[in-house]
Amino acid sequence: MTGIAKGTVLSLLSDMGKVCAEYHDEHVRNVTAKRIQCDEIWSFCYGKDKNVSEEQKAEGAGSLWTWTALDADSKLIVSYLCGGRDAAWAKSFMEDVASRLTTRVQITTDGHRAYVEAIEGAFGMDVDYAMLIKLYGSPVSPETRYSPG
Repeated sequence: MTGIAKGTVLSLLSDMGKVCAEYHDEHVRNVTAKRIQCDEIWSFCYGKDKNVSEEQKAEGAGSLWTWTALDADSKLIVSYLCGGRDAAWAKSFMEDVASRLTTRVQITTDGHRAYVEAIEGAFGMDVDYAMLIKLYGSPVSPETRYSPG
């Protein structure tokens, strides 16, 4: 389609990704955010867990989680991390978030338990933290004699 070898394009993308990561790491520092929203996004590398062998998993194939910390006001990604979804990854992620901020912040996460200890370990008492748990579905209404119109 482009007349350029697929390997050349992939190599260029890989190099560009490394440069972008270095730029972000160097320049997104001393952020004065007030509200940070954190979440993790699931994806997979090469194949889903059920379709990859143990050897492939050892090389990094399978489930991959991208942890993100977003400044709710400016929409700046303060920090991101790709890896697993356990407490060790949460700890590493939150330590990086804390190292980039200069002010006391309000952090909001989903109900993933790994955040609790990770945030306490990275920020100590110098943070306002809340879990936002969303309940989906129709509200439970009392039994009525007639169906709604």
